[in-house]
Amino acid sequence: MTPQNGAGATVSGKEVRTLQAGPKHEAYSFVCLRCGHAWEDEYEIRHATDRDGHARVTYLCKGFTVPSPLTAGRCRTCGGERIRILRAGRVASARPSFD
Repeated sequence: MTPQNGAGATVSGKEVRTLQAGPKHEAYSFVCLRCGHAWEDEYEIRHATDRDGHARVTYLCKGFTVPSPLTAGRCRTCGGERIRILRAGRVASARPSFD
């Protein structure tokens, strides 16, 4: 789904219209409460409506469609599902500098 100007596209067999505003970009920091692993990711969020008028939100991370980072979290290291979500930049600011 690449149109940014309100043109139609087909996603999963349904015609989808993107909204005029274009994609939104957000970043989050994550910490696993099981093993302590921390990471950050940036997301492109696309809002659209299908032909029936239902709102659709698509999240992309590094070019791949992913579930919402606010509802589906899993640690990349241990697979734990207890994830704390923080505002962007929290992981980098907490890591020590070894200069």
